[in-house]
Amino acid sequence: MDIMRELYSVITDRKANPVEGSYTNYLFDKGTDKISKKLGEEAVEVVIAASKRDRKEIIQEIADLEYHLLVLMVDRGITLDDVETELRARRS
Repeated sequence: MDIMRELYSVITDRKANPVEGSYTNYLFDKGTDKISKKLGEEAVEVVIAASKRDRKEIIQEIADLEYHLLVLMVDRGITLDDVETELRARRS
């Protein structure tokens, strides 16, 4: 199982089976607006890291961005397969 699918599965499980103290559950409890805000903040942090040209920092910020994107996807009921299907359709 690739890491994105593994992480998606963990996030989905957190939504179905909340764990006290879980940051993921904190985001779900706060709702879509909070999740979207965090996603935007992480996107800006990727841009800032890229402008510094610090490879390690860019990778770390991209990982944060991808995590928050997956949380938004689970929140909105969008699967990795949904996104893959859309990307494949764009290639044809």
